[in-house]
Amino acid sequence: ISGYSLVIQARDSGTPPLSSSVTVNVDISDVNDNSPVFTPANYTAVIQENKPVGTSILQLVVTDKDSFHNGPPFTFTILTGNEEEEFTLDPHGVLRSAVIFKHMVATEYVLCVQAKDSGKPQQVSHTYVQVRVIEESIHKPTAIPLEIFIVTIEDDFPGGVIGKIHATDQDVYDVLTYTLKSEQKSLFKVNSHDGKIIALGGLDNGKYVLNVSVSDGRFQVPIDVVVHVEQLLQEMLQNTVTIRFENVSPEDFVGLHMHGFRRTLRNAVLSQKQDSLHIISIQPVAGNNQLDMLFAVQMHNGGFYKPAFLIQKLTNARRHLENVIRISAILEKNCSGLDCQEQHCEQSLSIDSHSLMTYSTARISFVCPRFYRNVRCMC
Repeated sequence: ISGYSLVIQARDSGTPPLSSSVTVNVDISDVNDNSPVFTPANYTAVIQENKPVGTSILQLVVTDKDSFHNGPPFTFTILTGNEEEEFTLDPHGVLRSAVIFKHMVATEYVLCVQAKDSGKPQQVSHTYVQVRVIEESIHKPTAIPLEIFIVTIEDDFPGGVIGKIHATDQDVYDVLTYTLKSEQKSLFKVNSHDGKIIALGGLDNGKYVLNVSVSDGRFQVPIDVVVHVEQLLQEMLQNTVTIRFENVSPEDFVGLHMHGFRRTLRNAVLSQKQDSLHIISIQPVAGNNQLDMLFAVQMHNGGFYKPAFLIQKLTNARRHLENVIRISAILEKNCSGLDCQEQHCEQSLSIDSHSLMTYSTARISFVCPRFYRNVRCMC
């Protein structure tokens, strides 16, 4: 307890008795009676042989229950185990290599490390750090090629995370880092630690081939990453049809079914080869395991097929479509639950191009805007 606040009253012996009160604040000053605490109590770490001098091996974590002026900053010292000065320990508690280690020379080091706080008198504590030297990386990283599809309404892409590179390495202790060629950093970024790909705002329509690589510190491997950006027109929203799928998550649809279903859907609804199928968005249906896919078909002359025409084609081809994935419903207007005839159902569709949904799998990522459907009965 760092302090107390007391209210003290004095009352005299007169008739009637009179009194007054005063507040007394008592502050408890801290003395340095707690030693620093290492978390965990002892450490184990590994370093691969032939790593350059200055390689980070371990971050020490120390806390102190005393007040701030009796705790950090801490002073770290290696007491034993570093007689040949193979290690350095910086003021922040980061243990680094001071030599290039060889597995054939020594496979293990045990260091006794001291932490001293800033109080008076100073308190100290100790921990032991076991460092194992392992053989250098012998396996190259492996990475899965990634294809990313971005759908945006006209020229209004806000940017954000659009996918993640999946890479592995058979060397257990390898730490993978990801890099992007510098001239592409004006449009994209790659998180060096986890491989997430970030697109900056304002991407133009078209295809982008990213020069990405993954490294384990010894081997560097290129990764094929292709980004397709499709800018849609507001006019499409007046001519959309929704296919509702049963028992499928967005990630499973993107990773397992999207390519096959797109191909089957093109065969079902395109009247001419020059027509274009546009998948505008996919979105889970709230409250169940259904998934809505919103699409429109553009004629080669620039116009769009009417939803009623597309629904008729879909109905005729439904059996072929369900060979790919189970369909729950084909919707133009969604007046389910309303006592309303189809011709009296008014539907409005709105797209929030600044609320992007990213469905990322190991091989395919699909980025699309969120959509909202409002229906009302006009009868």
